[in-house]
Parts: sequence; structure tokens; C-alpha cells
Amino acid sequence: MAHHREGRSHGHHNNSSAHALAQGLGWFSIALGAIEVFGGRSVARWLGMEQHETLIRAYGVREIVKGVGILTSKDPTPWVWGRVAGDALDLATLGKGLSDPRAHRDNVMIAMGAVAGATALDIYCANALTGESDRSNREQRWDYSDRSGLPRSPNEMRGAARDFEMPRDMRIPDALRPWTQPQAPGTPQPSM
Repeated sequence: MAHHREGRSHGHHNNSSAHALAQGLGWFSIALGAIEVFGGRSVARWLGMEQHETLIRAYGVREIVKGVGILTSKDPTPWVWGRVAGDALDLATLGKGLSDPRAHRDNVMIAMGAVAGATALDIYCANALTGESDRSNREQRWDYSDRSGLPRSPNEMRGAARDFEMPRDMRIPDALRPWTQPQAPGTPQPSM
């Protein structure tokens, strides 16, 4: 079995500040998602974007899924990057709301500011987790010095190939053997 020259530092990865921030973002996602799912009508009314109530609820479900993913995953990095993508979608939706005459522009601007702040935090966390993962991969060293690549010790393997008889179905068919090889008994000699 392969051994590490340097043991993997799972504790370091799991206890890092980036990982702690990711955990916080996971809980934040679940809370925000719950607000959007159960209070979608109120959020839509506050923004003056009542026509987007269903979309707001769908975004809430997305937030909950990402939050659960961050909290339960061994590596939350892809889930945090997913939050970044979701933030971009939220900003695009809110940006569209700014051009809607029915929207409450001041409230939409407040929401955009909050999302922009969360986006900055998500990007910071995602970059930190990605850098941590890259560093961990670079530091990981495997020690194969005790491996020979053989199923048994070299002394036990000595002569094993010499004593091996290849099964008939794995041999070169008699008709395709070179002229210099002896043919199996009873095989007709090729004619020209």
C-alpha cells in the first residue's frame, strides 16, 4: 500500500478560515433561500417586481440547494463558485428590474448593493478555497519506494514467466505464424 511521505492535512483544510467562511455562506444561503421561497410574494412586492414572484421562489430553492451542498460537501469549493454564478444571475435580474417602470428603484438598488457585497464575499471565499486546494495538491507527495509493480516479491516472481504456458486461444493462429516457426502437428503447410 502506498504511504504518504507527508500526511494529508485534512484538519488544516477543514479548519481554515476559508472553510469557516464557506460554512457561514452555506448557512446564509439556506436562510436567504427560505426567505425567498416562503416570502417570495413579500420580496417581489418590496422590489415592485410582482411579476417575478415565481422566479424569486426558484432562486430561493437554488440558494437552499447551494447552502446544503456547501455544508455537506467534503470540498465546498464548487458549491461556493456556484453561489458566484447565482449572484451574477441575481444581479442580472435586479438590473432588468431597474428598467421596469413598476419597480421600486430605491429598493432594487438596495438589493443590488446587498447582492454585490455577497458576490464580493463569495468570490473571495471561492478563490481562497481554490488556492487552498491547489496548495494541498502541490504539497501532497506519494511514496512508492516500497513498490515493485509485481504481485509477489521479486524472488517469488523469478522464473514465473518461463513456467507460464500461454492458452491456445491467445497464441498466434497457426496460419499466421512466420515460416521460421515450427507448425503445430497436423497443420497443412502454406502453399504459394
